[in-house]
Amino acid sequence: MKSQDTPFEGGPMDGRVLPVLLGPTGHPPKTYRIPVPDPDGGPPTVLVYHRVPRGHSRRLGLIQGWKYRYAPEDRSGGRPRWPWSRPDATPPGKPEDPNG
Repeated sequence: MKSQDTPFEGGPMDGRVLPVLLGPTGHPPKTYRIPVPDPDGGPPTVLVYHRVPRGHSRRLGLIQGWKYRYAPEDRSGGRPRWPWSRPDATPPGKPEDPNG
């Protein structure tokens, strides 16, 4: 498989460049998750990075490459987001009140 050296921006991985495997289209994945083990033996913390364009060409505006930007607000933790799944807006067992 092909890989591409991709820079990381922000968060604990700021300034590092890692080889990231490319998909069948030749692009790295849209989201890159890094599990960090807890020193006390608890569940690991997941660092989430999102793919953004590194730059654009002048004439045609084509993307020159990709980089990953840290997303501290993303708490997805590696769960796939399917179109038919419900968002986690309400806790389980507590339906929303239709009267307000």
